[in-house]
Amino acid sequence: MIRYILIVGILLPQSLAHPGFFTSIGQMTDLIHTEKDLVTSLKDYIKAEEDKLEQIKKWAEKLDRLTSTATKDPEGFVGHPVNAFKLMKRLNTEWSELENLVLKDMSDGFISNLTIQRQYFPNDEDQVGAAKALLRLQDTYNLDTDTISKGNLPGVKHKSFLTVEDCFELGKVAYTEADYYHTELWMEQALRQLDEGEVSTTDKVSVLDYLSYAVYQQGDLDKALLLTKKLLELDPDHQRANGNLKYFEYIMAKEKDANKSASDDQSDQKTTLKKKGVAADYLPERQKYEMLCRGEGIKMTPRRQKKLFCRYHDGNRNPKFILAPAKQEDEWDKPRIIRFHDIISDAEIEIVKDLAKPRLRRATISNPITGDLETVHYRISKSAWLSGYENPVVSRINMRIQDLTGLDVSTAEELQVANYGVGGQYEPHFDFARKDEPDAFKELGTGNRIATWLFYMSDVSAGGATVFPEVGASVWPKKGTAVFWYNLFASGEGDYSTRHAACPVLVGNKWVSNKWLHERGQEFRRPCTLSELE
Repeated sequence: MIRYILIVGILLPQSLAHPGFFTSIGQMTDLIHTEKDLVTSLKDYIKAEEDKLEQIKKWAEKLDRLTSTATKDPEGFVGHPVNAFKLMKRLNTEWSELENLVLKDMSDGFISNLTIQRQYFPNDEDQVGAAKALLRLQDTYNLDTDTISKGNLPGVKHKSFLTVEDCFELGKVAYTEADYYHTELWMEQALRQLDEGEVSTTDKVSVLDYLSYAVYQQGDLDKALLLTKKLLELDPDHQRANGNLKYFEYIMAKEKDANKSASDDQSDQKTTLKKKGVAADYLPERQKYEMLCRGEGIKMTPRRQKKLFCRYHDGNRNPKFILAPAKQEDEWDKPRIIRFHDIISDAEIEIVKDLAKPRLRRATISNPITGDLETVHYRISKSAWLSGYENPVVSRINMRIQDLTGLDVSTAEELQVANYGVGGQYEPHFDFARKDEPDAFKELGTGNRIATWLFYMSDVSAGGATVFPEVGASVWPKKGTAVFWYNLFASGEGDYSTRHAACPVLVGNKWVSNKWLHERGQEFRRPCTLSELE
């Protein structure tokens, strides 16, 4: 259960003290409640201002009636001793009280609450991180800007639209990262919505300024010149555009002269454009990885598919599963990936999530050179570690893993709980330490990670698959299930076909928990073989 502390009448979730909101949808939900509390505080302020104005209005109406009567016969009116007394009293006392009422600042409570809340707000890193997530989702799932802007995403419950200002902001984030490809896409979307008549504080001049330069940076000089001329039609005195126009015309004239003496092949080479260059974080397997995330490129042949089965598994005659065996399904053959159905209950999931939420921190990876833990752009999630001794549910889950795998969990790592953020992902990686990382788990003293057990603790509306690019496998999240695979062959050699990734979450909230089992303690449970690849 999330604990709350009361500060100036507003509930502040303790979890908001942790930075990096965009890396965890679970913690972002707390921001919804925070904003709701702020809206309540704002409405209270509006009500206080309305009550104040109502008092002033009643006072003005009363005096209007009184002065209207008095001005018709001033001498006769003040000739009445009571009227004379009340006039003195009003001007000496009551008008001063009215002045104090008018000067009274009703915003103090709201401003105080807002100031306190602001220290728990997302920061620039969160806003930029969420913007980059949209760009990542756009690429991974082949979405055009209009689809995203109109909110036409699969599985959405609450449709939302992007305004011109939103599109412009996404373009600026891409521009800051020197990502001119996405700058062009989103500035064009902003321009398109302006042309369609959307009312906006962002004008076409600002959009065209970014757009023309982004197009130029990608080598399309003709289009850059055209957009610059369009900008100058709207603002003839735009200093930068006038400078760019002269520069573009100079470059074009220079290229025209050069092309006259160049061969046809050289000319073709000069005019060939590459709209989207190699990204700084390019992965050789990115195309396969993104295709698998979309459910494309899966390499399971019908012949191999026939050899995959569903079965009941009793954990090698384990007493706990003889009468109620676990449901097993073969997801893949090589490497062998097994899914266990209905293996963790909704009640257990909620307990694990409640234990993890207060501890969620930005997920890190171990630097293979320094050994230090660090955050990276390719792992967008928050995680927490749970020990078996702190809660009987965690202990029971650990023993369930041992009973079903036949592996000793006493040398395993603690249960890691992860919640993915906006476009949350973990790009292709190995769970086990390679030969060039001999000291990866030296401090644990339990050897390499022999196997991985992964619980899916939520359904995901769209995206979020676990994919294995080396073999073309995709495993989709299903709440209450778990998947299991060996990272090492029985010989202790690493199985490089287990390189896997968590695809970006397109729509929804993805919760998982995993258990990494280590070599120590498995000597007689999974004996070594003579062959390296068995």
